[in-house]
Amino acid sequence: MLEDKNTQKTSLADLGEFGLINHITKYFKIENASTVTGIGDDAAVLDASEKQTLVTTDLLIEGVHFDLSYMPLKHLGYKAVMVNLSDVYAMNGTAEQITVSIAVSNRFPLEAIEELYSGIQLACETYKVDLVGGDTTSSTKGILISVTAIGKVEKEDIVLRSGAKETDLIVVSGDLGAAYLGLQVLEREKQVFNVDPNNQPDLDSYTYLIERQLKPEARRDVAGFLKELAIKPTAMIDISDGLSSEIMHICSQSKVGCKIYEEKLPLDPQVISACEEFNLDSTMVALSGGEDYELLFTVPIADFEAIKGNPNFSIIGHITAENQGLNLVTRAGQEIELKAQGWNATKEV
Repeated sequence: MLEDKNTQKTSLADLGEFGLINHITKYFKIENASTVTGIGDDAAVLDASEKQTLVTTDLLIEGVHFDLSYMPLKHLGYKAVMVNLSDVYAMNGTAEQITVSIAVSNRFPLEAIEELYSGIQLACETYKVDLVGGDTTSSTKGILISVTAIGKVEKEDIVLRSGAKETDLIVVSGDLGAAYLGLQVLEREKQVFNVDPNNQPDLDSYTYLIERQLKPEARRDVAGFLKELAIKPTAMIDISDGLSSEIMHICSQSKVGCKIYEEKLPLDPQVISACEEFNLDSTMVALSGGEDYELLFTVPIADFEAIKGNPNFSIIGHITAENQGLNLVTRAGQEIELKAQGWNATKEV
């Protein structure tokens, strides 16, 4: 939510498009040798190198993907970059450049855009990627952000969704469900605020959940962990739409089935306690919550000894024959067909 702090607000119209671009990008530094020239020409110049190039784009729209009543603009800028870097890391690649395009309405002064770009700059500095271009334009309503990430990967290291084989282990990094529950906490507090603006929320017991929602971190470290273990995944995807949806993508592309074991799903203690508070089933939250930005991947069963017990990963199931379908094995041993109930980007809002 934009707050009036009695500070002067600068109209974007006073700066103009090129003035705005120069103002918000002047502090960005070049980190990668592959960036020959960045912002300042008609197009960026990148060194093609011998590696494969990865390109991914995501569009975030106010009122659809984020709510500025509780999403600070700095966090929004940071998250917009993470969403795209995560896709590069899901291909076992290294992110090197991004472009950022925004459309903003006249309700946003320059100072608001500075906040947005401070988050983008922090993401660039933290993950060593270069801002090399983009566009700015006006919007009749709200704010839209489109980020494109560009990465590189050695040809022999690239991991697609289509390589999973029968008996492969299904592995996930980190834990699941926290981002979804963070959203539930924020939405609840928004409703309380709407009823009583003087009510001050106590969010201390939800710190991890809210951070996972507002400031997610892309898992660039996973590739390094796997190299240390001498493991190359057979298939990989990032968890943006929910675990059930993502394993379905892998199984569809690889033409296989799967079994996911309920008791193996990694849950943070805050997730378990929040599920009890909100009267939600923790398994459904883990399967369908989305926005965790962890990596879901498959590895040959021969790698079991190398990966078991590693604190960065959880083995949650295995790949089966396609005709066995996609199933969740409950704690009671019952098999239930997996369904995609996560985020649907095309649903009406």
